[in-house]
Amino acid sequence: MHNERHYLHTLFEPASIAIVGASETPNSIGVTLVRNMLDSGYKGKLFFVNPKHETVFGQKTYASVDTIPQRLDIAVICTKAAVVPEIVDVCGRAGCKNVIVISGGFAEAGPRGASLERAVLENARRHGMRVLGPNCLGIMRPGNQVNLTFGHGFANAGTIGLISQSGALCTAILDWALPNKVGFSNVVSL
Repeated sequence: MHNERHYLHTLFEPASIAIVGASETPNSIGVTLVRNMLDSGYKGKLFFVNPKHETVFGQKTYASVDTIPQRLDIAVICTKAAVVPEIVDVCGRAGCKNVIVISGGFAEAGPRGASLERAVLENARRHGMRVLGPNCLGIMRPGNQVNLTFGHGFANAGTIGLISQSGALCTAILDWALPNKVGFSNVVSL
């Protein structure tokens, strides 16, 4: 019998997650990601990374991914684009399996951003990591209590998988689905 896990298993069923750029700053992506995960009921290990703060919402923060005392299934990055390639490299050296780059400012922003995006992909490939993004809404797994998006609210659990290049389309469908009692197994913004 073939017993190997699918290579995306750790992306869709993460046991350990770090939010890089975790914050308490009102209206920031970092605070929305943190609140979404704290409110989701996630049962795995959740770590916050922010070198400027000792705690975020009362939880210890780490200065860098490589100071977290555990290997990560996912690091979600919501920092300025300019530092993302280095963060991806640090994640790879620390043995992280997947990165979700929420940050914008890459190929969609012109030649400088395209260069940063190439550096992100090169660093991820060198370490054998999977990349979702950049410039994406993130991923939501209602059945696993995972909400790694900066959308407001959580989807109902269900059997429909939603994958879209457009975060705005994901958000619009989620806004429609909640009052109509439509649930999702996965919501993935590319």
